[in-house]
This record gives sequence, C-alpha cells and structure tokens, in this order.
Amino acid sequence: MAENKSRTPHSMSTTDFQTAPIINPAQLGGIETSVLDNGPGRGVRIAWVNTGGGLRYKVVIDRGLDIADAEFFGQSLTWHSLTGVTAPTAAYDQRDDWLWSFYGGLLVSCGPLNTGAPFEENGKPFGLHGTHSNSAAIVESMVNPDPLRGQFEMSITALVRTARVFGPNVELRRTISSRLGETAIHIADEFTNRDYRPVPLAWLLHINFGYPLLEPQSSVYCYRGAVTGVEGAERFAAGVDFKTAPPPMDLRRGGCQFCAYVDAPADAQGKVLSGLVNRARGFGVKIEHARQDYQRLANWQHWGPHGQYMGALEPTNAGVEGRPKDEQRGWLQRLEPGESRTLRCTITAMNDPGELQSLLNLND
Repeated sequence: MAENKSRTPHSMSTTDFQTAPIINPAQLGGIETSVLDNGPGRGVRIAWVNTGGGLRYKVVIDRGLDIADAEFFGQSLTWHSLTGVTAPTAAYDQRDDWLWSFYGGLLVSCGPLNTGAPFEENGKPFGLHGTHSNSAAIVESMVNPDPLRGQFEMSITALVRTARVFGPNVELRRTISSRLGETAIHIADEFTNRDYRPVPLAWLLHINFGYPLLEPQSSVYCYRGAVTGVEGAERFAAGVDFKTAPPPMDLRRGGCQFCAYVDAPADAQGKVLSGLVNRARGFGVKIEHARQDYQRLANWQHWGPHGQYMGALEPTNAGVEGRPKDEQRGWLQRLEPGESRTLRCTITAMNDPGELQSLLNLND
C-alpha cells in the first residue's frame, strides 16, 4: 500500500476524554439536531453526529433515519447526487421514481417489502428499492456522551412504520450509535410484524462511496467470495480487475451500470467483512455484518463521467432484481404475525496502515 503523505490528528483515548479540561461535553463530540431550511429538503430534520475520533456524519431523520454526509478527518466518504436531500414523499414510490430522491449519502436503506427492481403484484405496484427511504421517522430517544459521568456512547433511536389500513404493517425500530473517540457507526434494525398475516422482509443497506475515498486507479473494493454478475456481467468476468476503480467511462453515461452478487464467506465469529481502501490517500471504510443477518453482498459500480462516478457495497437478505425473482430463487424471507427480527451492521472509517492492509488482504 502506498504511503499516506497526509497528516491527520491522533484519536483520543478514554483517559484523554475523562481528564480533558472541558466543562461542556459537546466540545469533545456528540449529537446535535437541526432542520434544513433551504432547497428541496427544507423542513427535513437532521442530526449531526461527531464521534470525536475524526468521524462526523449526518443522520437524516425524515428520510428513514439513514445517513447522508459522512466525513473522516474532513475527507468525504460518500457520493452525493444532484438531487440533494429532498423532503419525504410517497410520490416517488412508483416504478423507478425513487431515483428522483436518491441523494447518495453513506447509507440509504431499501425495503422493507422490496429491495430491488419495480414489479406489480395482485394489481398493486411496488417501486424500485421500496418505500423506506421516503418515510419520516418517529424519534424515541437520543443519548449524548458525557465522559465526566463515564458515558461514552451516543445514539439515536427512532421508529419507521410501513403501515396501511388492512396491512401490511411493519414497524422498524432503528438505533444508530457510536462511541466517543472511535470511528465506527453501529446500525441495529429491529423489525416487527404488527399485522395478523405473514409479511415479506426484504432489506438492503445501500452503502455508497464517492470521491475522494473512491478515486480512479487508487481505490480498491475488498471482499472475498464467488462473484455472480447481475448487470454488466462483463465487468465481473474472469481475468478482469473489477475491484480496482477505473478511470471514468464514457460508455457508462446515464443508467449504464455494473452490479454483482458476492457470496462472501463468514469468519470464525460468523461475520462477513468487506470494504473500500484508497491506497494513495491511506484511508478506507470497513463493513461488518453477521452472515445470518445478511446472506449476500451486492457490489454496485457506476463509472460515469461528469461526476456520475460512484459505487456501493450492499449487505442484503434479498436481491436487487425484484421480489418475484427473490421468491423464485427461495431468497424471500417473511415475518410471522408478532415476530421480531434484528439485523445489525457496522461501518468503520480507518486510516491505520495495518487495518487497511487487513482489508486489502481479503482480495488475496
């Protein structure tokens, strides 16, 4: 891995935080809520989270408690589309209209009834990637750190309901948390079927990368496992270096994209590791999840010109081709009446050379 020429501050230890000469814990980190007041996202509630370890990210409360901006020591981790964050609306629940409000961001969740392509079932349309992203959350709690009291955790918990008279009625209780001085985002999604009939549970975490983390010929996707192309399969053919970010491709204009499923093996603890490393700049992102929670990983790549340069790693318990295809393959999961299930994932920003090399070693 190329030597990182940039200088970044060292993260503080727990002892540093406890002995810091401060009177207000917000000086070290924490969560601050606000409301956007300009543009198409006017009125949208947000929560800025500063971990105090170099990671800062923006939770979009009115967009399913997902995450828009994310930066590591001032460097962006993610891609932003020209839509920006828009106000939630059911108007984008049809066909592929979801794309009118896809702001990019570090985390856009897809589901909970469909994670992939649009389809129609019993005369009812289901749009691209489901309804979650355009659903406002109901905040239940917010906890800020206070190291002087031994409190280092910070978290925000909210409900997102997919509800309709006569069903389906699915309730998601999401908690996003971090620890003061660390650079990890922990996402716990607890789904409960509040209906009297079984309901599908299709869930996908669209974890998006952009410049400067995702940089032509410098950045490398890191994962193990057999790869099966879904769209633009030639990109994932034998002998092709599909993990290294190429220069922008003129033929990738518009909706031309690459996508593949990764059958990623679990480690001894049952966890799947994946990520992205910028070898030239010396920083990256690691993704961890239990294989029993997310049975497959999707790798989406779009190498378009004029800023349409982005990609994603997507832990999912379903697929990206629509629910009928999931059911045909035996991938479709369901929740029984009253049943709850929790899916967890951790996203960690890092610049330690040893940790980055461990990610890169996944490709060996």
